[in-house]
Amino acid sequence: MLDIKKKLEEEIATLEYELRNELPKEILKARAHGDLSENAEYHAAKERQGFVNARLGQLKKRLGEVSMIDVTKIPHDRVGLGSRVVVLDLKKNEEITYHIVTSEEADATQGKISTSSPIGKSLLGKEPGDSVKLQVPGGAKEFEILELQTIHQLAK
Repeated sequence: MLDIKKKLEEEIATLEYELRNELPKEILKARAHGDLSENAEYHAAKERQGFVNARLGQLKKRLGEVSMIDVTKIPHDRVGLGSRVVVLDLKKNEEITYHIVTSEEADATQGKISTSSPIGKSLLGKEPGDSVKLQVPGGAKEFEILELQTIHQLAK
């Protein structure tokens, strides 16, 4: 959780610096070139300023959401945020390990899946022995949960 907060805070700081220091200089420099109606540099800087403002809003909102996560409310015996889950893909007869993470940390190539992904959503609240059927873009999947380590067990 701390990594996510730090990552969000760093991006916010970078964008705030750009918004307060770099973009005003670019806009002033572009204005000095004269007619603003045909000034591509000015329009690009203003467009970037709008993007940076919008992105800052998103990041601050997300930081607020992440800050509100109460780790003590994550289940100790069921799949939740931070869990490491070993499942058996019943169609392929193959074991797969997933780490349930936030969307900022998701990286399917490393087995890190978001709580909001189809697989992540289907595993939340389940426990070893449970079967899960779900639809993913590649078709239907069916898993059996073999092992579970919650965020609480992994933190020890």
